[in-house]
Amino acid sequence: MSSAEMYSPVPLSFSDAAAAKVKMLVEEEGNPTLKLRVFVTGGGCSGFQYGFTFDELQADDDTVVENGGVALLIDPLSYQYLVGAEVDYVEGLEGSRFVVSNPNASATCGCGSSFSI
Repeated sequence: MSSAEMYSPVPLSFSDAAAAKVKMLVEEEGNPTLKLRVFVTGGGCSGFQYGFTFDELQADDDTVVENGGVALLIDPLSYQYLVGAEVDYVEGLEGSRFVVSNPNASATCGCGSSFSI
């Protein structure tokens, strides 16, 4: 086991819907080492934007949140912006996607993919 930090209770929520979608995508890929990584970068209409990617590698300083047998990874820089947030998966008229509900965001753009603190 790596020295990655594990939290209980978790400072970031990984919804059952998001975990189920990750599990389905990992099974489709046939690669059980894949984990969903959420990160924050500069940009977007509001200053910061969320990003998602699948990653096989887990860094020693990643925060790991597990649900339903799958893992969500957060790097230390992004972690500070995501404490108390929820990663969810939604399906609607505008399509299906992973979303972040972030109580730290003071403003968000209309599509919800960027925010400011």
